[in-house]
Amino acid sequence: MTLLPQMHAALALIGATAGSADQVELDPQQFWGIPVALVGAVFLAFGAQYQSRGLNKVERLTGQSAGSGLSLRHILKLVARPSWLIGTILLGLAVVFQIGSLSLSPLIVVQPIGVVGLVITSVLNSRLSGVKLGKRARASIAMCVAGIVAFVTIAAFSAADRPVTDQKLITILVLFGIVFLATVVTLIALRHRAIALLYIVGAGVLYGFVATFAKAVIGRMQQGEFDWLTWVCVLALVSGALVGMVYVQNAYSSGPPDLVVAGLTVIDPLVAVLIGIVVLNEAAGASGWAILGFVLSGIVAVIGVVGLAKFHPQTGQSVLVDEHAENSRSSDTAGS
Repeated sequence: MTLLPQMHAALALIGATAGSADQVELDPQQFWGIPVALVGAVFLAFGAQYQSRGLNKVERLTGQSAGSGLSLRHILKLVARPSWLIGTILLGLAVVFQIGSLSLSPLIVVQPIGVVGLVITSVLNSRLSGVKLGKRARASIAMCVAGIVAFVTIAAFSAADRPVTDQKLITILVLFGIVFLATVVTLIALRHRAIALLYIVGAGVLYGFVATFAKAVIGRMQQGEFDWLTWVCVLALVSGALVGMVYVQNAYSSGPPDLVVAGLTVIDPLVAVLIGIVVLNEAAGASGWAILGFVLSGIVAVIGVVGLAKFHPQTGQSVLVDEHAENSRSSDTAGS
């Protein structure tokens, strides 16, 4: 419950951003994307918790850690676990609400709302697992929240919507192709190593592109553009989401759900907004102070994720190792 003040702070910062309608020049209808995104963040938090519990249960049943790669046996067991299926449904609803919010509001306005999911997940995981977060872990969560909200708030006041031309979309697709290939090769090369931060960053980067493609596809559909480029974006969106899901499942095996959500709610919007700044030139008119703010707030958010990965008491702990230790303690007690 010590994280509740951070949740209030996050909501206050988001409310401050949303309340400046005259500065970001939002249509009143576009503000509907904010509560929609908030509902999606809640679904994300609960979905991550349920999926993590389901995967850990499967690891216990199979005696095999998913940190070394999801096997066919893992997958067959997962689809039969009620908790994992519930989590998947909730995450699916989170995606639906995120897409709905993107169709109503600019990406830079609704993306920071996802950090509420990080705070909710941290509280949930702490209460359900009985593991209390230390001061450094809580400070890392606060850095994630403050950094990402500051980053996107600066973007909201210094960025301007630019038309997504075919050339810019092709540039994004080329960048995604490079990232996608790198993540697949990395997944294959390091499939036997449970590195929580690696999986989390990989998932966050992929889902950053997924959010960008979702926004692009929605815009083109609203404009009645159903050309080949739109369908390539749809294919890229689905491919990124599927590989990102594999990264997320591997991350659950070597890290707690709140660490996974940190990657999705911090790395994801950072990547999406960076694409808007670098490729779409949405911050072409930003001042030097705004650029400095981008850099500093982005660094703070990333340090928060790295700190959470380092200081979270459950990072790197496999449920199989914990179960073996518990059995050993029980045997020792029985023997004495």
